[in-house]
Amino acid sequence: MSLNITELDCADLRFPTSTESDGSDAMNPDPDYSAAYVIVRTSDPEQNGHGFVFTIGRGNEVQTAAIRALEPHLVGMDLETVLGDMGETWRRLVHDSQLRWLGPEKGVMHMAIGAVVNALWDLKARRAGLPLWQLLAEMSPEELVDLVDFRYLTDALTRDEALEILAKAEPGRQHRIDQLRNNGFPAYTTTPGWLGYSDEKLAQLSREAVVDGFTQIKLKVGANLADDQRRMGIARAAVGPDLRIAVDANQRWDVPEAIEWMTALAPHEPYWIEEPTSPDDILGHASIRRAISTPVATGEHVHNRVMFKQLLQSQAVDFVQIDATRVAGVNENVAILLLAAKYGKPVCPHAGGVGLCELVQHLSMFDFVAVSGSVEDRVIEYVDHLHEHFATPVVVRDGSYVAPTTPGSSAEILPLTRERFRFPDGEVWSG
Repeated sequence: MSLNITELDCADLRFPTSTESDGSDAMNPDPDYSAAYVIVRTSDPEQNGHGFVFTIGRGNEVQTAAIRALEPHLVGMDLETVLGDMGETWRRLVHDSQLRWLGPEKGVMHMAIGAVVNALWDLKARRAGLPLWQLLAEMSPEELVDLVDFRYLTDALTRDEALEILAKAEPGRQHRIDQLRNNGFPAYTTTPGWLGYSDEKLAQLSREAVVDGFTQIKLKVGANLADDQRRMGIARAAVGPDLRIAVDANQRWDVPEAIEWMTALAPHEPYWIEEPTSPDDILGHASIRRAISTPVATGEHVHNRVMFKQLLQSQAVDFVQIDATRVAGVNENVAILLLAAKYGKPVCPHAGGVGLCELVQHLSMFDFVAVSGSVEDRVIEYVDHLHEHFATPVVVRDGSYVAPTTPGSSAEILPLTRERFRFPDGEVWSG
């Protein structure tokens, strides 16, 4: 019996993380980690897909409205048709001319498409009985390139070049799957580094990161140079001389200020500087990268595959930081992974937030198995927040993500959580 999509069931979920300064940085001092959450429901109540967009509070209601605006493209559609050609499904959603006008291919509408696309991939993986990373890793090179919209990319990456990258990695896939299952995927932790934490909490959490097996931590910087120098010293004393300490300015600086600030922090040997200036300023990132000794990382606020292309073409970035919910879902992230492989840059996803760890682990594991074939210089961000609200939370052991085995994308938030944290009428907010 054929199944149809019956509803995009949306919810505005918010978690009051600002009360403990969790997630605080130089540009976002009081975030309430939130999710514009969608369930793609079908005519079979047991076959649904879960997805979301991460936000930090106000504006979540705008994001949920954008998700609902996509209902005419999916409700009533035959499920096999939708899931059977995810490349065409992606293009149908992204190329709606009237909705695309709001971007184009960027911002709230593009992120809403990402939530729905990710929910469809969750459903497709559930139906296949596979975790999402494995479903993608077992697709043929031809099937994978069919997911990608190469419009605007062919001056940097053609379909044939993408096929060549994937074909080159294909022979070792099973070995890497076994390696992933045995060893997991390397992680780093941002848990010690929130800007609102005291020096004592910074030192304590940094020491705990070493005990937990992490080989890299990350600190937020950018509010006050003297404070950053002091905090870097505290963290270094806590973790020892060999553990990597990355820093993240969260878009705080102009280009000259970024160069001056990072020159001052250079004696502390930061592993990378993340988002040193506006995420839209590709030439600014390139100027910063040329002027400082610290590698440059960015990507969590990069709108789409075209901007990633330009970052790579202009040699503006050393570490590519994809985000599972900023661009238009799995399909566009496959394109970005292929671009990074073409230019030989490691992908180190942005995570944390609500459920980003759960989602991006699948993308990095797919990248390792089927695209880059490497974990060298590659790590997934980990933040120890809110995982208890997920049906299949991430597992990090000895500083590495354990490969998920449950079918789907790990996106499902527990029903009780959805009830309690719904804004504004859930008990957490109404009380």
